Amino acid sequence: MARNKYPEETLNQILSVSLNLFIKKGIENTSIQDIIEGLGGLTKGAIYHHFKSKEDIIIAVLNQLYKDVEDRLVAVRDDKGLNGLEKLRQIIRVSLNHDPAQLEMMSTAPNLLKNPKMLAAQLQSVIEDAVPIYIQPIIEQGVLDGSIKTNYPKELSETVMLLSNLWLSPMIFEASPEDMVRRCRFFQELLNGIGIDLLDEQMIERYEEFYRSYSEKH
Repeated sequence: MARNKYPEETLNQILSVSLNLFIKKGIENTSIQDIIEGLGGLTKGAIYHHFKSKEDIIIAVLNQLYKDVEDRLVAVRDDKGLNGLEKLRQIIRVSLNHDPAQLEMMSTAPNLLKNPKMLAAQLQSVIEDAVPIYIQPIIEQGVLDGSIKTNYPKELSETVMLLSNLWLSPMIFEASPEDMVRRCRFFQELLNGIGIDLLDEQMIERYEEFYRSYSEKH
């Protein structure tokens, strides 16, 4: 069998076709066979050369879709004109500022409680990537500049990320938009209790929009 001379091009083609199908048909309604047919001349073997399962394709599509978000998070973390709390607020704003493709992709995603592999990948991303790379350095800066008061920067970083990315995610804990707003306000009250004024009304509206979009598709 001839070797693929352009593996990166094949990989990008798989991700592009998969993203379009996920948005058009929904993630749960898109099969590996649908992706194969969308790829034209590529075989199932070409897909499994790069991915072991459909879940792996979904994770790769999401990672590619959010690559620009990572760049913006780095820019916020390294912004010398903001204190720690201001950076933390900006991180939340950036995370909630989805473009149409990102919002559509997320709104068609299956419930992650029914997809342990995807849920594990989300947890791993939060604890092993987001916390040490973005959140903990910001909170530690906030402790030093006085804008954040805590003796537990690592634990606070993990708590903020787990609550904002998992507990407030409709892909994990389903709820009505109204119930989500209550969760946001409780999260806001919880953080205010330790002197961290993090969420504003615009952020809560973005969470509500995300929940409403997700609930309309499920």
